[in-house]
This record gives sequence, structure tokens and C-alpha cells, in this order.
Amino acid sequence: MPRRPGRLARFKGRPLWQRIVLVLIGLLLLPYFLILLYALPFIHPISTLMLRDAIMLRGYDRRWVSFDDIAPVLVQSVMVSEDGQFCFHGGVDWGEMRMLVQETLRGESTRGGSTIPMQTVKNLFLWNSRSFVRKALELPLAVFSSSVWSKRRMMEIYLNIAEWGPGIYGIEAAARYHFKVPASKLTGRQAALLAVSLPNPIDRVASRPGRGLRQLASLIQRRAKNSGEYIKCLYD
Repeated sequence: MPRRPGRLARFKGRPLWQRIVLVLIGLLLLPYFLILLYALPFIHPISTLMLRDAIMLRGYDRRWVSFDDIAPVLVQSVMVSEDGQFCFHGGVDWGEMRMLVQETLRGESTRGGSTIPMQTVKNLFLWNSRSFVRKALELPLAVFSSSVWSKRRMMEIYLNIAEWGPGIYGIEAAARYHFKVPASKLTGRQAALLAVSLPNPIDRVASRPGRGLRQLASLIQRRAKNSGEYIKCLYD
């Protein structure tokens, strides 16, 4: 009885256009499989930027730290700075997204509008430059990851892959690089400076803030002190 060809042989036997379509489908589905894998607490994901630095032999500094070993004031500062509704949405703040679409259609300058889940999946699976294609891929990934990961796991992954300087990834490496302390010992002021540097950590240096950054950090520091109602999903 003749042997059936293996999967690889069947794949190679397909027309070129079918092989291209199958590869593209596989690439689109891969992040969803990885999201399921990353739900395991002992898995320490890396971002696309970290992968780029490794491939280009630049090296990088990232020291994974558990959520419980991160100063709560840092978590509070990042939440009020980046995503004040983190505990209340399912990955995407749809009200904010509607406003952004309306502003874009009117030709007005728009804010970033990305939630922490959206930033997390972008850092893990996508690229940095703005485009509607990236956003279209980002939204379902943010919703799916929010349905799979707990809020604590989401925040833990985000804070361990965020960029805080050239080759500096994750809050532990950032705290030691900028302030010579572990993430668990960050002060309110240090946490606020790190939080406000997140949108552009290359130009906004937490340990060498300009006047504008210091003023913004002061605002975030005040808001973080009154953020108790907004972080219950992480500490209750």
C-alpha cells in the first residue's frame, strides 16, 4: 500500500500562491498561540525590539521581575499616565477609539489612544510605526490577550518588556539604570519620572529630566496618590 505524502511534501506540492496564503495565515495566528503560551507564569516573553537588538548583536539589559516585586507606586504612576481605565476595559477603550477615529476623519491631530493591552501586544508582536494596518492587527490581539491573561499578568508582562532607554527593557533594568535601585524600592518621584518617559524613552530620560518632564512627573505623582479606586483589579 503506497505511503501518504507527509504534511511538508503536501505543502510543497501546492501552487505558490496557496503556500504564500498559508504562510501568511500561520503568521497571523502565531501571536494568538503565543498569547495562550504566555499565560503561564514561568514564561518570560521578549518584545520585537529586544529580538531586533539580539539579532543585530547590540545586546540589551532586561531582568524579569515578578509583579509583587514592583513598587506599587510605579504601577500606579504608569496606570494614571498610560491607561487610567485599565481596570475597567477589556483591552480596548472603545469610547476613546471612537473619538480618535472622528478626529482623524476631521484631519485633526490625534492622541495615541493606546491602552496598556494594546501597547503590550504591539511590543510583543508588531512594529512601532503608526499605520492603520498595525492598528487593525493590534485591536483583536489586545481583546484576546485581555480575555486570556489576568490584569496582574498583563501589567507584569507590560512592565517587563517596556523600553526605558537604548537597550534598557523592563522596570527592573530601568530602575537600576536610571536610579541605581531595584524596582521594589522606587520612590514616588522616581516612579513618576519613569512613567512619563514611557511614550518616548530615548528623548525623555527619566534620570535627566528637563523642565517639561519634571512638571509632567509632578502631575502624575499627584494623580498616583489618589488612584486607589483605579487599581483595585491589581491589589484587591
